[in-house]
Amino acid sequence: MNLSEINLSNFDLREAGDWPWVAKIVLAALVIAAVLGAGYYFFTSDRLEELDRITREEQQLRQEFIEKQRVAANLESFRAQLKQMESELEVMLRQLPTGTEMPDLLDDVSNTGKRNGLDFELFKPEAEQPRDFYAAKPITIKAQGTYHQFGAFVSGVAALPRIVTLESATLTGAGDKAVKGGKKAGDAESLSIQATLQTYRYMDEASAPAAGQQKGKGAGKK
Repeated sequence: MNLSEINLSNFDLREAGDWPWVAKIVLAALVIAAVLGAGYYFFTSDRLEELDRITREEQQLRQEFIEKQRVAANLESFRAQLKQMESELEVMLRQLPTGTEMPDLLDDVSNTGKRNGLDFELFKPEAEQPRDFYAAKPITIKAQGTYHQFGAFVSGVAALPRIVTLESATLTGAGDKAVKGGKKAGDAESLSIQATLQTYRYMDEASAPAAGQQKGKGAGKK
């Protein structure tokens, strides 16, 4: 008997003991294949998925280890950079006035304009704009003066011990259109000046670092 002559549908499993040996071999092969397939489905596939998951975790942990190793190797450099940044931040915070020093700073700005020949028509501190740890305080000004007088005023404000910035400026000559951004007008021509300055107040006054000392150092510049 060869395999082409076998038709398992003609065999009764209850009489498997009486089957020809070829049929028994085929049946045994089918049983083994079924057992192996079921074992793979119920056991091996789960193990392979777990192995794949563990492999991905290992790669992630390896990458984290490499990154932490790099940070550890440069730890002293990072500490030095952090110390320098803290020092720079302290210097900048000292340039932010506290609430009690703000009136003096506004006087400094106004007096700087007057010393440089500006004739103020308007000097108006606007409402504060709270931010993270400081508040921005715009100052709207309108004045008459020459181009050089305004330039000297801006330079004088920049030299104050507190941070004051020029946000915008419009200079208008007699009968001329307004010009923005510092375009030079006639040197001796009287200009109508509209500008916005901005200073900043340190919000956390309890931890302001030595603010009074810095103000004292700059007092002699008035």
